Amino acid sequence: MTPVELSRTVLRAVRRAVDDGELDVAVPGQTSVTPPGPGGCGDYATNVALQLARPAGQPPLRVAEILRERLVRTDGISAVVVTGPGFLNISLRGTETALVREILQSGHRYGHADRPADRPADRPTDRLVQLHAPHEVRAVVVMDAVARILRSQGTLVRTSCAGRPEPEWADILGVDIDAYGTPDAPAPSGVDARPVPATPDAPAPSGVDARPVPATPDAPAPLDVNLRPVPAAPPVDPTPLGRDATRWALLHPALHDRPRITADHLVQRESNPLFRVRYAHARTRALTRNAADLGFHAEPGDTGLRGTQAAVPETVVQDTHDTTALRHALADHPRVLQAAAAHHAPDRLARHLVTVADAVLPFLAAVLPRGAEKPSAAHRARLALAEAAGAVLAGGLSLLGIDAPEHL
Repeated sequence: MTPVELSRTVLRAVRRAVDDGELDVAVPGQTSVTPPGPGGCGDYATNVALQLARPAGQPPLRVAEILRERLVRTDGISAVVVTGPGFLNISLRGTETALVREILQSGHRYGHADRPADRPADRPTDRLVQLHAPHEVRAVVVMDAVARILRSQGTLVRTSCAGRPEPEWADILGVDIDAYGTPDAPAPSGVDARPVPATPDAPAPSGVDARPVPATPDAPAPLDVNLRPVPAAPPVDPTPLGRDATRWALLHPALHDRPRITADHLVQRESNPLFRVRYAHARTRALTRNAADLGFHAEPGDTGLRGTQAAVPETVVQDTHDTTALRHALADHPRVLQAAAAHHAPDRLARHLVTVADAVLPFLAAVLPRGAEKPSAAHRARLALAEAAGAVLAGGLSLLGIDAPEHL
């Protein structure tokens, strides 16, 4: 069902409510459906109940409940949830299956920009982005993560640092810098990482070219971008935390916030966001192994888990294992990657991974059969949804330069 078709379906629900005498309003000529906003869920949302409340002389939540009862019985609609002052959040049948199948097919590359078939692998786009960071550990780690995210969106990236990188930044933190020096003439660091675009007169060198890249019709002039996040508080050395905890400590806070370099990032408890993200991924991998022991595998389909509407219209009660929030977070992953790339903000990706982890963890308890229950199509679909969440978590952690463990 397309947005246009869904808009017509909503208007038909209004017309039926008017014909049944539950609403005394003029049926609008059109109404809009959009992706749910903050606090919403499902595939689309509409504020038609808020628009009709005053002319109908009824509270918006009552109007929303009247329309919800009619929409939920419509073919192609799997669930309708009322949120906020009266927004109708609509989930369509088949969208979850298509989303899960797309994620499982793409794997860790879900949300990455597709490269045209006629474009060489070392020329993702015609745009070269020059990232340049001061000689400071957080700035360099942020630059490394931004470069990974930009490359996932098809951008050719070259990184440089104002001074020679410290050996532990590469050895411990896994930072990969192409050159060091000034943006207009960086000195080579000996790191052969990404080729610069070829010019019409000379092929691209196999090593790092320290000279500025000339503008050509095929390779526009580099864009110098200085990354200056608030540095870690001196004289704290973050490297003793190890690669994963250090990178998370430096990348998870917004760039204008000072990072906390403490052992809290190593603690395995729910208060640690990094632990929740990595634990959620490890749990999805464990479920795949457990399912194999039980003789079944993942197959996208209907999970059989829905949110439930309370008897009181003003109250929405979500089933403990409702997958709406999880599906919304997974579907939002490509947009988050695009925004993180556009704003050079890896913290957006880190926070999104926490959202995915918090959405999937309560659901995982419903994946495997219980007691004498036999594996069903619903269990296979739930396993597929769990594996899709695991793929998003693993892919996101990889872009942040953090390991996604199979066991934890």
